[in-house]
Amino acid sequence: MSIQVYVNGEYFPKEEARISVFDHGFLYGDGVFEGIRAYDGRVFRLKEHIDRLYNGARAIMLDIPLTKQQMIEVVLETLRRNQLRDAYIRLVVSRGEGDLGLDPRKCHKPTIVCITDKIVLYPDKMYEEGLEIITAATRRNPPEAVNPQMKSLNYLNNIMAKIEANLAGVPEALILNVDNYVAECTGDNIFIVKNGVIITPPTYAGLLIGITRNAIIEAAQNLGIKVEEKLFTRYEVYTADECFLSGTAAEAIPVVKVDGRVIGEGKPGPVTKQILKAFKELIKNDGEKIYLEE
Repeated sequence: MSIQVYVNGEYFPKEEARISVFDHGFLYGDGVFEGIRAYDGRVFRLKEHIDRLYNGARAIMLDIPLTKQQMIEVVLETLRRNQLRDAYIRLVVSRGEGDLGLDPRKCHKPTIVCITDKIVLYPDKMYEEGLEIITAATRRNPPEAVNPQMKSLNYLNNIMAKIEANLAGVPEALILNVDNYVAECTGDNIFIVKNGVIITPPTYAGLLIGITRNAIIEAAQNLGIKVEEKLFTRYEVYTADECFLSGTAAEAIPVVKVDGRVIGEGKPGPVTKQILKAFKELIKNDGEKIYLEE
């Protein structure tokens, strides 16, 4: 059976799911989105994802015509229709159909799309052995431009950095802000470990407040591991004992080399391993239950 996609209140086979070429999400990247995961019949921290979606929409003055609870039900029903217990969910709200001008007032009805499918971002070997990444020349958008805390459909900043990673033959790229401090990666938040303390950039460094990032911090604190949010440069990354990334698609994954510098002993370290294990435990019972038909 073809994947069923939600588009503006109806479900279509993916081959028939369509939006207008005049949609401002397509024309200008005007909208917001969320990437969400379901694990064994539960959607991980769905309410937090929905809150972030609506916050982003409010920031760009985009009125979503569904309540948060209705949007939650859209996600759950799309999973049910596709009989998915383990899935990646892409929820998109665009400004909607308008004319060829920029004026959002010409768009009278937002477009809402929910897609559910499988995703494998990295092979198992990379979780076991760690990633090699580079630093991109592309800088993170400053908050005064397109604030990175909004998960906007305009993702060109991240894509440009991803192209640099592709050209370097590595799966990810570190992005610095305009002040040369570490912000995040193209699709993941970053953590380093020094002397047993986990350190991650603060949100004002120019990064998305990751749902998985927050879960990692919570898991670390539950383990009694100190977590600090503070600014740091590439020097602190190069000289860290350990490094790992987090994100909805990636979950939590070790980094063992950055810009050719071996991190720590060049393999996933003990704190990283603890975090990976704790995160796996956390997702087992945390989330909105799907209730698939037997």
